[in-house]
Amino acid sequence: MRQSYTPSIPELQSFTACARLGTTTLAAGHLNLTQSAVSRSLATLEDRLGVALFNRVRKRLVLSPAGHAFLDKAEAILAQLDDASVGVMAFGGRTSILRIAALPSFVRSWLIPRLPGFTAIAPDISLDISARLDPVDFIRDPVDLAIMRKTHQPTGSTAEIILPENLVVVASPALLKGASNLSDTDLLNLPLLQQSTRPTLWLDWFRDGDADPRRALRGARLDHFDMVIDAAIAGLGVGIVPHVIARQSLDRGTLVLASGRKFETGDAYALILPDGQEPSAEVRLFRDWLRAAVRR
Repeated sequence: MRQSYTPSIPELQSFTACARLGTTTLAAGHLNLTQSAVSRSLATLEDRLGVALFNRVRKRLVLSPAGHAFLDKAEAILAQLDDASVGVMAFGGRTSILRIAALPSFVRSWLIPRLPGFTAIAPDISLDISARLDPVDFIRDPVDLAIMRKTHQPTGSTAEIILPENLVVVASPALLKGASNLSDTDLLNLPLLQQSTRPTLWLDWFRDGDADPRRALRGARLDHFDMVIDAAIAGLGVGIVPHVIARQSLDRGTLVLASGRKFETGDAYALILPDGQEPSAEVRLFRDWLRAAVRR
């Protein structure tokens, strides 16, 4: 049988503790082990790898070149194990897990405010929601469903339209100073906030006019629509954002419409499911709840 060269968790813990603390005695106290147990783990690890990880200098352990090379990787492995353990512990007491990948701004502005309605009817389902800007690969990514733009639908999946994407132009009331329904010329005289992952939105807005594209592309660049919303509220400029994401701020009055027209991108937010398998009971329940939430 082939010999295993994979270190055990106690060996990695002893190694990283000794590397940081400098002696087996201090490492033993940190790990709540005996000094002899830590020493044995180090000896076993060095024998397993066939390399000295420490130089013994005046009763202190000093990392060898091999030890330096190994330390970051060993700590990363232990950190990943800790993260995995904590993640699993978060689902304690729940019978099911529903893993969702979704656009971050849509999650924050539309989905999360409505999720108490889902948890009320599905208290035993634990939600694991991750923010994604890129299309999901259902073979590689451990998710049950995705809520993305329809154009992000990957191959091997089906998409159900949730909401069409309509863009609106918003700004803080203080920036507009009581003005409303600005013309394109007026807009171009204000700072235009740019969304860096969709950099052509302002060009699309001004497409039918004679605006200088160089002016349309000037302004602070931000990664997410949430950041554009926050920047507009702060008075940094005018944002062009999906109405569904701006709606809360518009209802609160922290933002107002700077233009009376909307721009339909032809895209839409969609519920995306993998092909080739029957949706689980959890996915079906969420899908039905989502449909009802959209109708409301």
